[in-house]
Amino acid sequence: MASAPGKVVLSGEYAVLDGAPAICMAVNRRARAVVDTTDSEFSSVESPTYTATIGRFQASDGVLRWQEGQQEFGVVDSVWRIAGHADKPSLAIKLDSSEFIDHDSGEKIGIGSSAAITVALLAAMKNATEGSNIALLAQRAHADLQDGVGSGVDVACSLRGGLIEYRMEGAATVVLRWPDGLHARMVWTGRAAATREKLSLLDAVVSKPSRVRLAVASEDIAAAWRVGNAGEILSNYHDYIDCLQDFSTDHDLGIFDAGHADILHAANADNLIYKPCGAGGGDVGIVLGTDDERLDTFTRRLNEKYRVLDWQLGDVGATVE
Repeated sequence: MASAPGKVVLSGEYAVLDGAPAICMAVNRRARAVVDTTDSEFSSVESPTYTATIGRFQASDGVLRWQEGQQEFGVVDSVWRIAGHADKPSLAIKLDSSEFIDHDSGEKIGIGSSAAITVALLAAMKNATEGSNIALLAQRAHADLQDGVGSGVDVACSLRGGLIEYRMEGAATVVLRWPDGLHARMVWTGRAAATREKLSLLDAVVSKPSRVRLAVASEDIAAAWRVGNAGEILSNYHDYIDCLQDFSTDHDLGIFDAGHADILHAANADNLIYKPCGAGGGDVGIVLGTDDERLDTFTRRLNEKYRVLDWQLGDVGATVE
């Protein structure tokens, strides 16, 4: 059995695709994969919180021949092929991403469930989280699953856990320490967002100067995160969020839709920092400040319309249990 955490992007969203650094934190919500051998003629895969379908397949020369479930369980196809898993014996696979779902609405909360499941399944099948090119295999498997879309920051964060700085080139990852005196609350907008749709929109339009400015702002705020001074980080966010808003408007991405703009306005009035995490247009946002009591007062008001999540930094990366 292996598990891996989800993530939220704190800065560098979109700009990471242009070579800028992203700052990303793992959250204490984990995906799990259990892999066991079976005497059955067929391998099986199930994930009850995701689908009622039970996948069944046979493997021959590294190729999976599905009787049922190929549409639902593409992650198994990708990991099996990229990991070079032996065809025999057959496996019974159980996947659990229930901690990534809002159980009131049934909506998936966008904190990198596909990356976490990919990492957890690969770790379980390889019985390892380090060595044997695990990081490279995980990046390749998730890229295969996503048809090459995305930066890989979510995979890196699921592997390492904690707080990281990430660049696409070479999937370079540096582990950072959470700054003293910096406090955070995460907010679920109640609406799921489709990251792949946002990236397709970005690919379809001519890049505007705000895209370059966002990359520069991402470099600046990453430097502040490396220094680890809470006041400097919060100060840099004002310019970063302005650049992110201009980038969203210029490229018609709607990053601050689905309530993010309203929460940002309210946070500004209370001298707090708020931003969407990742692709935006729904999913999760984060409130940052140095005064815990002020954050609590602010988020209590948010609870009238949005869900404040009782989540923290997930220090533990991928594990085999």
